[in-house]
Amino acid sequence: MLYRHSEATIALLRRAPVIPVLTVKDVGDALAQARALIAGGLTVLEITLRTAAATNAVTALAKTFPNALIGAGTVVEPNQIETAASAGAGFLVSPAMTPRLLEAAVRSPVPFLPGAATASEALALRERGFQALKFFPAEPAGGTKYLASLAGPLPDLLFCPTGGIDAQKAGDYLALPNVACVGGSWMVTPGLLAACDFGKVEQLAREASALRRPL
Repeated sequence: MLYRHSEATIALLRRAPVIPVLTVKDVGDALAQARALIAGGLTVLEITLRTAAATNAVTALAKTFPNALIGAGTVVEPNQIETAASAGAGFLVSPAMTPRLLEAAVRSPVPFLPGAATASEALALRERGFQALKFFPAEPAGGTKYLASLAGPLPDLLFCPTGGIDAQKAGDYLALPNVACVGGSWMVTPGLLAACDFGKVEQLAREASALRRPL
């Protein structure tokens, strides 16, 4: 079976140059982070499924911000796909793929962005119909030089590099023709959240939303 949401996945990656990756402690925290990020122009958000509050946060954000696109990340088990989609996630993201997770991902009811760190992994996902991939962990896996090298043999693949990317590095990745957007958390660092400095979060989001991408 081939993946059927390729066009929709590519479209969501092209919606904004940066997808903020949020780790939330409760629904109130999620709402505060999302409100600042969306005000700054970033309307595609990924909530990592690393905390007990994540699923409820996805539901709350999807209902509160209907014009934004709220996704669930760190999908590592097949059963998380249906759970997150039922909670209101508009897309799903995995850090990597296993054969069992891949079989579930191709049947995902919403766009699925699978993780790949090597050319072999990217090629295997391409064979199943995936054209948009998460490159993770971007910096440890080789950074812009490695990702640029994949554009020659795999020109039809688009990537969302995530992992170790900050505001400065984001621009370098976005200059690559095979990068649609980047994922990162530099707008919502623990220090800013601890200080409840959501004005700064909004400012960083505004700067991120102004980053340029290849046409």
